[in-house]
Amino acid sequence: MVRETLRLLAVQPGGRYVDCTVGGGGHAEAILEAASPGGLLLGIDADPGAIETAGRRLERFRSDARLVEGNFRDLAAVCRDFNFVPVHGVLFDLGVSSLQLGEATRGFSFQAEAPLDMRFGDKQALTAADIVNRYEEKELADLIWRYGEERHSRRIAQAIIKARPVRTTTQLAEVIAAGVPGRRHRPGRIHPATLTFQALRIAVNDELENLAQGLEQALEVLGPGGRLAVIAFHSLEDRMVKQFIQREARDCICPPRTPACVCGHRATLRPVSKGALRPSPEEVNANPRARSARLRAAEKL
Repeated sequence: MVRETLRLLAVQPGGRYVDCTVGGGGHAEAILEAASPGGLLLGIDADPGAIETAGRRLERFRSDARLVEGNFRDLAAVCRDFNFVPVHGVLFDLGVSSLQLGEATRGFSFQAEAPLDMRFGDKQALTAADIVNRYEEKELADLIWRYGEERHSRRIAQAIIKARPVRTTTQLAEVIAAGVPGRRHRPGRIHPATLTFQALRIAVNDELENLAQGLEQALEVLGPGGRLAVIAFHSLEDRMVKQFIQREARDCICPPRTPACVCGHRATLRPVSKGALRPSPEEVNANPRARSARLRAAEKL
């Protein structure tokens, strides 16, 4: 959704932009091209491998691009450290990247055998193996339900507990598939382990809390008229983004039955996309992973 993202970010020559999940540098490259001459970009990623890959891709832009290994939960601090405030646009492209999925040793996918890791960055302490092999049954089931919205979370947690120790991605996928009657994998259908793997990845990387902090800090670094754009790939993230924009587009956020406003809140954003934009059929055909993408954008007042 590169074209849609550039349009909603309203990228302009000489503008300053932050790509909070620079990944392989695809969006960053497109932003820099549209922002030339004089455009600047600050790219952030928790994955050092992504920083290295993006650096090679953006080498021709030289001093116009600055890449930083870090987490977008620290967005405001990173921007201040590099004197990169205010900015004209902030982009979040959420979820696991194709680079990470393609690196089997990271443990994000059950398509190849690998250790249960799932960390975006190797400086993080918690791994998926820690959760799978150490959490109590109820804690594990609650996590799978909360972050994966998996209706069979209790049965899956029970199956994992019985199978411990679970060491690899393929072993975990087999345990999950066998633990829920009628959920054996069939060609053309979502794998029974998909939602559980999603839940583990979100928990390992504290993705939802990081997103909440990152969205708030985007408001700090955006200048008036600056744009916020977020690409989400599952309902929890997209719901959080939608609710954030809706809240920040209102003057009052008091509970509905409050007689008079006591919150003192004032609107800081104006939605610029009507609902969430979805990828075109052509893009989905070219990249099946894009089918679940949802793009939302808003403008700083």
